[in-house]
Amino acid sequence: MPSSRSALRRRISRAAHARGITLLEILVAIGILSLVASLVYGAFDGMSRSRQGIERVADRYHQGRSAVARMSREVQSAFISLHQPLDVNFSTRKTVFIAVHGSSSDRLDFTSFSHQRISAGTHESDQNELSYFGSPDPRSSAIDLVRREAKFIDIDPQHGGVVQVLAENIKSFKLSYLDGITGDWKTDWDSTQATESLRLPQQVRIELILNGSQGEPLTFVSKAPVMMQAPLNFGLPR
Repeated sequence: MPSSRSALRRRISRAAHARGITLLEILVAIGILSLVASLVYGAFDGMSRSRQGIERVADRYHQGRSAVARMSREVQSAFISLHQPLDVNFSTRKTVFIAVHGSSSDRLDFTSFSHQRISAGTHESDQNELSYFGSPDPRSSAIDLVRREAKFIDIDPQHGGVVQVLAENIKSFKLSYLDGITGDWKTDWDSTQATESLRLPQQVRIELILNGSQGEPLTFVSKAPVMMQAPLNFGLPR
């Protein structure tokens, strides 16, 4: 009898071992796997966020450098001309260099030799009207730096043409102009007035500050020499 009881216990023990893992063990294993998965996901999510942040900063740097480089290149080609019809009432073109100082964003309107023809066979020259100024973004409260270009010079050098965004969400856009006669830096310039009559600045200093994606503002500064400071007067007596 005792031997049969001992054999019964052994059979029950073997049956208990043969039935596999318990529900509690499964739950513990699932919990461990979930913890490991959350840790792995958190690590990859942090890496992804860091990468996106670096890419946003890189995009802002690229946008700021490209905007300043383009403005510097185009300002170097600025010009004004003395060529006008004998009767000013028949005048159809006006070449100027007008800069207005603003509180957070300056404005510059000028004529230049920087136009690039996109389509072959078009009746366009390299002359154009250009403007740089701050403009409110209609989708938000931010201010964008925009560029206006009119591929034909007309009597109103401050309007018309196509406006495109050079840099989004700017903090400030400041320009200053080196007077080649006095050696002073000015915040305003008007080639139609007596003080800067029919002449251009020697240099233009460009300062663009963008609101950074990570909170830190990004500053870009450049100086552009103006190649043609005296007005064009081909064929006119001196």
